[in-house]
Amino acid sequence: MDDEQKSSIEASVGHQRAILGRGVLIALPIALAIWAGVFLFVPPLPGDTDLLARMVVAIKCSCVAVLLCLVTGIEAAAHERFVSPAIDPLTGHESRQMKINLRYLQNTLEQSLIFIAGLMGLAAYCSDAGATRAVVAATIV
Repeated sequence: MDDEQKSSIEASVGHQRAILGRGVLIALPIALAIWAGVFLFVPPLPGDTDLLARMVVAIKCSCVAVLLCLVTGIEAAAHERFVSPAIDPLTGHESRQMKINLRYLQNTLEQSLIFIAGLMGLAAYCSDAGATRAVVAATIV
């Protein structure tokens, strides 16, 4: 690879990072507003003073997050396999879309483990009756 190609790749990566940075700057205030709105306007959940009840809320929120994020990715990858020669994963017929779906699944699974542990920790540290709303707010965002 010559210097011109390296320079072109570096410029492309820099451009992608700039777009990603702008997206984060746009999404951050929106996410904070949604989190604050849920936290402030959702009524306190019953049984928030009991640790077991807070853990049940965290488990329920984890289930919702997994269903909305991970299961949809599994369905997309399964559908892609079903309608293509990649039905046999050992043949190496994965399309670009299939590779994207598989990376989405891997990243989502990795992030789900961290998210679930974080929700459990957040639920454990919620001390007053309204603080468990932070678990619901984090799940929605």
